[in-house]
Amino acid sequence: MLDVPQLTADEILARVLHRDGLMLIIDKPSGLPVHRGPKGGANLEDSFDALRFGLPRPPVLAHRLDKDTSGCLVLGRHRKATASLGLLFKHGKIGKTYWTVVEGGPTEDEGTIDMPLGRLNAERGWWQKPDPEGQKAVTNWKVMGRGEGLTWLAMEPVTGRTHQLRVHSSATGWPIYGDNIYGNGPRFGEPKLHLHSREIVVPISRNKEPVRVVAPAPPHMHEKLRSCGWNGE
Repeated sequence: MLDVPQLTADEILARVLHRDGLMLIIDKPSGLPVHRGPKGGANLEDSFDALRFGLPRPPVLAHRLDKDTSGCLVLGRHRKATASLGLLFKHGKIGKTYWTVVEGGPTEDEGTIDMPLGRLNAERGWWQKPDPEGQKAVTNWKVMGRGEGLTWLAMEPVTGRTHQLRVHSSATGWPIYGDNIYGNGPRFGEPKLHLHSREIVVPISRNKEPVRVVAPAPPHMHEKLRSCGWNGE
């Protein structure tokens, strides 16, 4: 997997999709981890200082996306905001829609995967597997288009387990294209994981419409999305 270099202040500012007093929603690039790893290296958090917009402290992650996942990422702009956003995520109040391109694909046009997940083993840390004794994990999915041996899906995780969409897709028989852990993607290089946080809906207060933000499809997914009928929007 080709690592993405550290984002400059201008580059991360160009990725801000939404800004208000409570939060920022940014378009995370694929291939860049959100946190600094034990070995250092480029990461998203190191660029957050450019996103203060006049506040004394940089924003903080309200949730996380895998290194190879792109798209909508929510940041809290101050402590109180981060705490309330954290609760919304924890209680499943935030609507999340991911675009994926999967190998093969379901025969139906929509459905639900209800498959508990547990850790693969202690050595593999975050890696997950289907586990009847594991944590409840539910994903709704809908076919957006089909192509030669591939299907474009909109997937909505009802629960927020680590690697949930990747394991659910793989275990159901249609791994996400380019997935190098649970699918057939190569360990390094192309194709990159075709998993994108397309839309996020945050119910910020009772008397206001929720904030709805869409992240543009990342360049590395354009070709396969088009082959499944995507019109470029």
